[in-house]
Amino acid sequence: MILASASPRRAAILKALGIDFRVQAANLPESAEAGETAEEVALRPCLQKAVAVADEDPAEWVLGGDTVVTIDNDVLGKPEDDLEAVRMLMRLQGCTHRVVSALALVGPKLPSSPVSTFTGTQVTAVTFRPFGVDTARAYVRTGEPFDKAGAYGIQGKGAALVDRIDGDYTGVVGLPVPLLLSLLEQAGRPYRFTPSDTGD
Repeated sequence: MILASASPRRAAILKALGIDFRVQAANLPESAEAGETAEEVALRPCLQKAVAVADEDPAEWVLGGDTVVTIDNDVLGKPEDDLEAVRMLMRLQGCTHRVVSALALVGPKLPSSPVSTFTGTQVTAVTFRPFGVDTARAYVRTGEPFDKAGAYGIQGKGAALVDRIDGDYTGVVGLPVPLLLSLLEQAGRPYRFTPSDTGD
């Protein structure tokens, strides 16, 4: 499998599952289009990236992923600078927001059959504890927020901002395992535990 994403977090999840893969990121712009839902904002670029990489390596299965944060029907992507990151965090503090993670699995191009494509989204509700602007600025100074939707990473120091989650933790990280397993099942490639996974 090829992972069409440069995200080290997605790679870490695949590695932890024991799935054999290599990374071949697609450099396509991420932006919302007018009238799109959060699910569409996450799924469209995710599928575009997977298809772009599949066009370059037509014999391989390709997995694309994208994640957005949404609150009050507004989609929060990755912050461009310190000020935007602080603004995002202050908007999320003390509130519940939705993390929408999308996956697209594109099959090999075979002469005798059309390309198989499997897609889906998974939503997790995340509630931040209340905090002040000094906390937001201190977190931003760690540098962690800048490649992450909503300006935080729950798998890192950003965990200190979170009060609770309702749903799948891996979806907040960026690669929802339940959705991945469902797509693999649909593709006829169900996940199998390897011997090393069943040890201690």
